[in-house]
This record gives sequence, C-alpha cells and structure tokens, in this order.
Amino acid sequence: MKLQLKSLSVFVAASAIIATACSGNKEHNDSCANTNADIRGKWYLENIVLNDSMSVRPAEETPDTPQYVIFDDSTYSIRTNCNSISGPYYVNGDSITLGDGPMTEMACDNMATEDALREILPNIATICIENDSTARLNSRNQGEYVVLRKEMYSE
Repeated sequence: MKLQLKSLSVFVAASAIIATACSGNKEHNDSCANTNADIRGKWYLENIVLNDSMSVRPAEETPDTPQYVIFDDSTYSIRTNCNSISGPYYVNGDSITLGDGPMTEMACDNMATEDALREILPNIATICIENDSTARLNSRNQGEYVVLRKEMYSE
C-alpha cells in the first residue's frame, strides 16, 4: 500500500511539472495582439530579466555604447558593449528559436549584458511584438524575458 501511494504521489507530481512546462508563457502571449509581426530590423536591448531580483538594463550598464540585436531574414546578430553573438533564428507564429552560432569572447570590464544573454538565449521560446516598436522575447523559464525597442530610423 505504501509503495502504491508513493508511486501515485510521484505520478501526480510529475504530471503537474509536465502540465506547467507545456503551458509555456501563455500569460505573456494572451496580451500579444500581433503574433505574426515582422521581427526583421535593428532592436535595442532594453531589459534582460532573469528573475524577480536579477535584471540587466544595458543602457544603464554602458550608457555610451548602444547594445542591440539585428534580425535579418534568417539570422540574428547581437552587439553588446564588448562582444558579438550571432546565429540562425526561426519564427513560427509566436514561437521563436535562436540557434547557436559564433560568439566573440573578449574579456571586458563590464560583461553584465553578455552574461545575462548567455544565460537566457538558449531558453527563448516565444515572441510578442506590440505596436511594431516593442518586442518581448519570453523564455521557457517563467519570469525570464528580454525586452527590445525597435530602431525607428537609421543611425
């Protein structure tokens, strides 16, 4: 009897974990009216949120160096204050996958943005674009996301 109860408890706990994981970031997607928007272009990194107490605002970290991501037809490239990261990306509806690619690895005084990006990029799963000017890249991990602001003119 104890073995059956223990097995049932494990099954219920595993089911709850799977249900939570499969629900993704629905709370973010429900408010997104434009799930098939065009991501192409230059987007400034506004905020990288890793959890309730850990976030990075690139403009505050290095105010004199714009940090951004450029989405071309099938590739992305990120420029931080120190290094660059690039790779392929795929969008299907509100789902987005950022693939692995080359990354420079210079050591710099302030690597907060890069450290946060290295942690969150592999987990990015959905995208929400509002008013064609703000994008939110949501992680599979609840509470993790990246906010981007679209460049409205060429520099």
